[in-house]
Amino acid sequence: MILNLISGPRNVSTALMYSFAQRSDTKIVDEPLYGHYLKLTEAAQPEWQQMIDVLENDGEKAVRETILSPPAGADIWFIKNMAHHFIELDDAWLSEVTNVFLIRDPEQMLPSLVNQIAEPIQRDVALQAQAEWFDGLVAEGQNPLVLDSKELLLDPDGVLRELCERLEITFDDSMLHWSAGRREEDGPWAPYWYHNLHKSTGFGPYREKTESFPEKLRDLLDESRPFYDRLYEKAIKAKT
Repeated sequence: MILNLISGPRNVSTALMYSFAQRSDTKIVDEPLYGHYLKLTEAAQPEWQQMIDVLENDGEKAVRETILSPPAGADIWFIKNMAHHFIELDDAWLSEVTNVFLIRDPEQMLPSLVNQIAEPIQRDVALQAQAEWFDGLVAEGQNPLVLDSKELLLDPDGVLRELCERLEITFDDSMLHWSAGRREEDGPWAPYWYHNLHKSTGFGPYREKTESFPEKLRDLLDESRPFYDRLYEKAIKAKT
């Protein structure tokens, strides 16, 4: 199984990748389209030139030689992909993999995103793109799954058990815990982004943002909300 996680930004996508990495039947890869995204956007990211030098910049090649080419010994090939990395890329390959969408309430996500992108647009949020891909896959007869970061953090055990059931794979208790520190599969950007995750040994508790919402993001929130709400209806919900 090629299990393709299509995640929005400022989510728990790396924690979910670490979760699946605990399975003996699973191998993981971290954001294989990041180099493609950086090359096309020249996005302000830590050590941009270093990343360009070491990452695969050809998105079609990354799809062909990494995403669609599981390594030997992997019953499950878990791809952690970020939705906003799919720019200027033929998305026909989504029909060849098992897709799981990971979303987050934009009212909670946007105040964090603005710390990385001063003036975010819908392309950065990616909820519209996620909703459109979801609809397209359903129209093709696929049954893509949806996870919501809040629901996952409220009940990691229950949500992951149901996810595994829907994927028709056996749930493994090891998915709930991992050793602190980095993994060899981490992308080279990990030192700049994964500080908190490397201190963790499992999914952290859910914490609601309590500060007032930035007014400059209000239009983007209003634009994003319908896409999020529609996907959230399909999300696996916490049992507790």
